[in-house]
Amino acid sequence: MDHLSYKTLSVNKAAANRGWVVIDAGDSTLGRVASQIAMILRGKTKPSFTPNADCGDSVIVINSDKVRMTGKKWDKKTFVTHTGYPGGQRTFTPRELKAKSSTLLVERAVRGMLPRTRLGREQFRNLFVYPGTEHPHEAQQPVQVKLTK
Repeated sequence: MDHLSYKTLSVNKAAANRGWVVIDAGDSTLGRVASQIAMILRGKTKPSFTPNADCGDSVIVINSDKVRMTGKKWDKKTFVTHTGYPGGQRTFTPRELKAKSSTLLVERAVRGMLPRTRLGREQFRNLFVYPGTEHPHEAQQPVQVKLTK
């Protein structure tokens, strides 16, 4: 066996085989669907995964207004932010965030599962979340993906 014949390929952004994926988040648990979206955005579902390059697919999430949370998380879970000014700590629940915009809830869950680096911010730009079943990305010919249960 020739050990020189096996080469580890390191993919860069230009050589990455990128595609478009549609995920239906309707009647799915928020955390489970967000973790699978984050894996696709990072490119971990591909055999050519490179941790230091943006080699993931662009993800379109539809039906974000039908996402579920288990237990009493809609009212008991709290998100804490700070404006940067004295007394600027703000808390809100997932129910309040969904009332504002159902896409923000999914985006916040996915963003928390991506790296907190320049690469993570670049990968997050490939996420498109829509509350209904319609999306304006038909020209990219996205592939429908079934999430694992």
